[in-house]
Amino acid sequence: MIAFILLNLHMNVRIESSWKQQLRKEFEKDYFSQLTDFVREEYKSKPGHVFPPAKNLFNAFDLCPFEKVKVVILGQDPYPTRGHAHGLCFSVQKEIYPLPRSLNNIFKELKDDLGIVKSDGCLESWCSQGVFLLNAVLSVEEGKPASHANRGWEKFTDSALKAIAEQKNNVVYVLWGSWAQRKREFIDEKSNLVLQSVHPSPLSAHRGFFGSKPFSKINHYLEIHGIEQIKW
Repeated sequence: MIAFILLNLHMNVRIESSWKQQLRKEFEKDYFSQLTDFVREEYKSKPGHVFPPAKNLFNAFDLCPFEKVKVVILGQDPYPTRGHAHGLCFSVQKEIYPLPRSLNNIFKELKDDLGIVKSDGCLESWCSQGVFLLNAVLSVEEGKPASHANRGWEKFTDSALKAIAEQKNNVVYVLWGSWAQRKREFIDEKSNLVLQSVHPSPLSAHRGFFGSKPFSKINHYLEIHGIEQIKW
């Protein structure tokens, strides 16, 4: 049985309790039922070739409860490379080396910005401090980027962003690249901070990502609003 969803009369979704409360109406919608059927069949029919592992599908939610969210970083969909994806945008499992190129560029900027050098590519420690590492699409087939796009995940993750925007202030939204920047419409910029640049991919990082100093800007904003800074 797929670990992340139990199909019964009440459509019980295994997700962190505060997010379950926030998103409960989504679980009752037709699109989510269709999405569930699609994802379940993908894992069943292509064992070992759909990422992340089913138990990690809602990792971003499970590791960063709703009430703890203070920074939102948006990605598109999981890494389609075996062993990389574990449910957090840009993050990889600890043992992965070399790092994906976008993540490597993020770490280059982190070093230039704050002098911090990371020992591996796992970003779970960020999540535990309130950094919500959300992909728009939460699953993917091996070697096929965006293969699970336009199946309903986008509606689901948009609903999570809207819940944050409607109920929380003084949140930092990090929008890297054109896809993430389309989500700006959800955000009240008078009571939150939006940091925007090109995507950290090798194709664009030199056109404005490098030198943007997002990590120090995030911590400065949190500090002036009396919120504990992130230990990047």
